[in-house]
Amino acid sequence: MKFLVDNWYLIVMALVSGGLLLWPRIRAGSGSGAVSTAEAVQLINRERAVLIDVSEAPDYAAGHAIGAKSVPLSGLEASTDLPKNKALPLVVVCATGSRASRAVGILHKLGFANARPLAGGLKAWREANLPVEKSA
Repeated sequence: MKFLVDNWYLIVMALVSGGLLLWPRIRAGSGSGAVSTAEAVQLINRERAVLIDVSEAPDYAAGHAIGAKSVPLSGLEASTDLPKNKALPLVVVCATGSRASRAVGILHKLGFANARPLAGGLKAWREANLPVEKSA
């Protein structure tokens, strides 16, 4: 017991460093983790997931995944383009994936519990040689 009292700062440092090492695993297991491009394709093909692109209109027009619905992040909460069935899985995509993560949080608040961001965004989609189209 004397050791614990005399060396309390070592114990605190060990606990803090252990917590920092475990933090990425805890965060990844929260259920709203990003899906890879392969997982996204499986969700689309097997579970009829809907692909939602939250890029702004000019970025969407410059290039987006084929079949993706354009629902800009700025108008996400008021959008009528979202599926009526809130149980459908949604794969949310943007240019890099950062905007999609914020959109997933908003979608969860709107009742879409199965919304998940695409890891790496449209960049990863293109790198996986998946189809992209441009709008006029």
